[in-house]
Amino acid sequence: MIDPSLKRLLQGLRPDAGLVVLTGAGISRESGLHTFRDADGIWAQVRLEEVATPQAFARDPTRVQGFYNARRRAVLDPAVQPNAAHDALVRLEREWRGPFLLVTQNVDDLHDRAGSQKLLHMHGELLKICCAACTRIDRFDGDLATDAICPDCGARGTLRPHIVWFGEMPLFMEEIGEALSGAGLFLSIGTSGTVYPAAGFTAEARSNGAITLEINMEETGGRFDGGLYGPATQTVPSLVEFLLKEVQ
Repeated sequence: MIDPSLKRLLQGLRPDAGLVVLTGAGISRESGLHTFRDADGIWAQVRLEEVATPQAFARDPTRVQGFYNARRRAVLDPAVQPNAAHDALVRLEREWRGPFLLVTQNVDDLHDRAGSQKLLHMHGELLKICCAACTRIDRFDGDLATDAICPDCGARGTLRPHIVWFGEMPLFMEEIGEALSGAGLFLSIGTSGTVYPAAGFTAEARSNGAITLEINMEETGGRFDGGLYGPATQTVPSLVEFLLKEVQ
């Protein structure tokens, strides 16, 4: 599945090169979770301005909590499990000789359940809640009521999903920037490449000399050095196998 041009591109990669992987909703699609921007995706069903901004939460907390309660239940469905792409990235992390970082835009816990350790959730985590009053963050896997009481500070109605909404700053940007500055290889897996600041990671990695690859169902039009296209459960294990056999 790795074509000759891609092999040639990767031939000069050092075995101890830094590796940064960015994942988006496409990697979780084959586990049964909806993407956001496809024709049948989440934003085709509900307007993001109604459920994914601080203003929406202030205006209608019941609707926002209901939206995330439903998404939380979807992630916890026993049928939703890590797939072969998640598992392949765990292997890549374990066997790659150089520095490794997995950055996900996804708020599900499939990377965590698969066993990824060097992992940053830049957009937060669906199975966590935070308090707007005291900033406490807790694991939470039930339905969150609008009048719930914070177990730490006792404030009522201040708990919200631990999600980075539109208009808020993504998490771990300093750590991500540091990893990109030392990366020799950057992989973008299952993401549309349209939401900033993650959409700028490719250019940032390239400016620092990294080889950049897109792994997706189809080309997004981003400025990558190469790409591998098809279902993530096929393309990601194939690429990982090649990297660990031919580069390491």
